[in-house]
Amino acid sequence: MPPSRQQRAFPHMSERSGVAVVLGGSLAGLLAARALTSFVDRVVVVERDALPAGPEPRAGLPQARHVHQLWSGGARALERLVPGVTERLRAAGVTRLPVTTDMVVLSPHGWFRRWNESAFLLPASRDLLDWVVRTQILADPRIQLVERAEALGPVGTDAAVTGVRIRDRDGAERTLPAGLVVDATGRGSRAPQWLTSLGLPAPERREVNPGLAYATRLFRAPEPARNGFPLVNVQADPRDRRPGRGGVLMPVEHGRWMVTLHGSRGHEPTADAADFLRYAREELRHPLIAELLARAEPLGEEVAFTRTTANRRHFFERMPMWPENFVVLGDAVCALNPVYGHGMSVAAQGALALQEVMSRQGPGAPGLARRIQQAVSRPVRAAWDLSTGADVFYPGATETGPTLRERITAAYVGRLLHTATGNGRIARRVTDVTSLERGSGVLLAPSVVVAAMVGPLKPALGGPPLTAEELKAAGLG
Repeated sequence: MPPSRQQRAFPHMSERSGVAVVLGGSLAGLLAARALTSFVDRVVVVERDALPAGPEPRAGLPQARHVHQLWSGGARALERLVPGVTERLRAAGVTRLPVTTDMVVLSPHGWFRRWNESAFLLPASRDLLDWVVRTQILADPRIQLVERAEALGPVGTDAAVTGVRIRDRDGAERTLPAGLVVDATGRGSRAPQWLTSLGLPAPERREVNPGLAYATRLFRAPEPARNGFPLVNVQADPRDRRPGRGGVLMPVEHGRWMVTLHGSRGHEPTADAADFLRYAREELRHPLIAELLARAEPLGEEVAFTRTTANRRHFFERMPMWPENFVVLGDAVCALNPVYGHGMSVAAQGALALQEVMSRQGPGAPGLARRIQQAVSRPVRAAWDLSTGADVFYPGATETGPTLRERITAAYVGRLLHTATGNGRIARRVTDVTSLERGSGVLLAPSVVVAAMVGPLKPALGGPPLTAEELKAAGLG
């Protein structure tokens, strides 16, 4: 009798074990589950929370209340994994925002011009985006959701994982046999401890913690500004005597503005609604966001507040040994400062890398998990460099301060960003990388290096590049 599909996929497992288990039911976990449906008969998603039936908040995702967006590199990966999801997001009210055409950005090097589109982003509330993606993925009968269950750790040896232990909502513990276990449990992942419990060395780890705190409020935009208004971003300048203070006004669905303010140690915003406008007006490098909010309607008195903003990366791809049948994805590999908006895009690209390696190598191939882990690290690199390039210079961000490589990289990137304020070609190369459309190697092309040496071709802008129509729509004209 010829071997079954499960036996071909997992020749070391029994026929009843043609199952993959994904730990974590947030975006990274659900996209991983979707990626795996082409290779196994069943995917079990184990989630600690009870997932809401609609676009609603949940306890295990407190960062959802702050500004989120999918950069085009992540949006393209998402569409490849879940065809049709972009149209569903658009139908739910998510707009497509061209970069940098519909962005008003004050960088540490001055105001960026609004160049022709070179990339795009999808701004949305995280609850809505998760719900649209979750609804489509969980409609697949091959994916089973186990809610309110805690992952206790993998079962197996340092050579291979054969399943995972979980604790159900009633406190009972059991083992789920699996041909592949994917850890997508986010910032709280215990993958490093799990690996050492299997007899493997601890992975190399680096943390860059700028000490930022975030405060976010929702507003209803003035009626003329509810459609087509640009994103406004007043970026922090690490060289400032009060570093870290910045803010983002992001138009989201249903004519609302989601506004996130942030500040570093000693200069943080607060959770006090009465102080929100003051901080935007007096603490940021330019009062534009406060001026816009003065004519917007606050939606409730709640201010979402969090301090969980550290950049943390585990270099699993550098491990001297890696067990078969175990993969780590998303924030469990690399958790990024949310202000740069790369977390969801990196998760989508990581899940796509999982799918592509399995397609190329074939399920059950020797060393498959290690190859997947190495592939997952590639989309992480550019996002990590972008996030830590500035954050590493905040006081107390690391125990030892910036490395020599980080100092050299930051100096060059700073020169590029200065050039991008007045050179459209360089601005496009920068947004190619920022949007995760291309790797950071494009910034080292000889023509880019020469342009960075020359500097901007146009003079610096004297103020925010809002059009007369936009100023009038916002009540400022």
